[in-house]
Parts: sequence; structure tokens; C-alpha cells
Amino acid sequence: MGPPVAPSFALVDHDGRPVTEADFRGRFLLVYFGFTHCRVVCPRTATRLCGAIEDLGAGAHFVQPLYITVDPERDTPEVMRAFLQNRFPAFLGLTGPPQPIAAAKAQFRVFAERKSDPQDPSGYAVPHSATAFLVSPEGAFLAHFPDTLSREAITKRIQAYIDSVGASPC
Repeated sequence: MGPPVAPSFALVDHDGRPVTEADFRGRFLLVYFGFTHCRVVCPRTATRLCGAIEDLGAGAHFVQPLYITVDPERDTPEVMRAFLQNRFPAFLGLTGPPQPIAAAKAQFRVFAERKSDPQDPSGYAVPHSATAFLVSPEGAFLAHFPDTLSREAITKRIQAYIDSVGASPC
């Protein structure tokens, strides 16, 4: 089962600006929950999602990828910006206080829980769901993309949604 019909959030972007889902109306949202200290899953998924967006060509203009942290304690706007701009520039990072992050996770039905991790310099990691979500330009949930889905399959599915609304590049 996916998120609610029209998921919502009120967070801060990686430039420190407050944002809600309404700020992105008119564009598809590709939403992924992760954290900057993740060693394997998040970088692998973000790479695949960035590649899928790149493969859309001119259609990429219609999609705003969002990387919402599940670790607001470490992932400040500055940390998110440095992590994403250098490695995954298609994404806009979203963070905020723990309560709004928890509310966003609940809206998308994302699991994330802090666990002790002696291999991490901070002493913990945040295992979480590894699923991306596609939200329509009107704000309705459209699809989810499990971590096992290929870059090509993600591109094809997003392109089909773009085509279905008759979007054409400006």
C-alpha cells in the first residue's frame, strides 16, 4: 500500500527555505527518504534515480527529485546541500526538526529507526525503507519504485506519466 492520495509535508530545503508540497505544484515529485551518512543503499539509490531523471532528457524539466532526510539530527540544510550538490545535483534536500520529519515519513508511510552502529563515527545509523515515490503535478500519489527496480524501468514509468498528462518541454 502506498502513501495517502495527497501526501503533504512542511520542511526546510537545503538552502534553508521553508517548503511544503504545495511549492512544487505543476511538477512531478520524485521523493526519496534517506540520510547523508548512509554508506551503501542511499548513494546507490540516489545514483540510480539521478540516472533515471537524466535519461528523461527534456522530460526531466517536469520532475523535481526530493531527498528527504530520515536523520534530521545530523542532516542540517548545509550538510544536505554539500552532500547533494557534489554527488546528486538533481535532488533538492529537505530536512527540519524531528517532528516535521516524522510527519513526512508518516505521510509517505516510510519506516526509519535510529539504531546503534559502532562502525559509524556518530555511533548510529538509520535503517529505513528504500522506496522512491512519484507524486503528480496536482499533488496526488502516483507510484512507488522499490529499490530493486532498474534505472531503465524507473525512467520508462516516469516518462509514461509525463506523456499521460501531455507535458511538453518549454
